[in-house]
Amino acid sequence: MKSCIQATYLMSKQLDTQLTLLEKMSLRMHLFMCGNCNLCNDQLTTMHDLCSQRITDIHLKGRDKE
Repeated sequence: MKSCIQATYLMSKQLDTQLTLLEKMSLRMHLFMCGNCNLCNDQLTTMHDLCSQRITDIHLKGRDKE
C-alpha cells in the first residue's frame, strides 16, 4: 500500500463490493501499520452500518402504512 489515500479508496470499495485477495491483503497490512487509517476504517464501517439500518427502518415503516 503506497498511501493512506489508496487505503481510503479500498476501505470505501469494500463497503460496496468484495475486494480482490491482493486488495484485501494490501489494506489489512496498511491498517495494521497505520492507526489513523484503522480508526477511519472503523468510522466508515459504523457510518455505513447505521445508514443501512436507517434506510431499512424507513423502508419497513413505509410498508406498514400500506
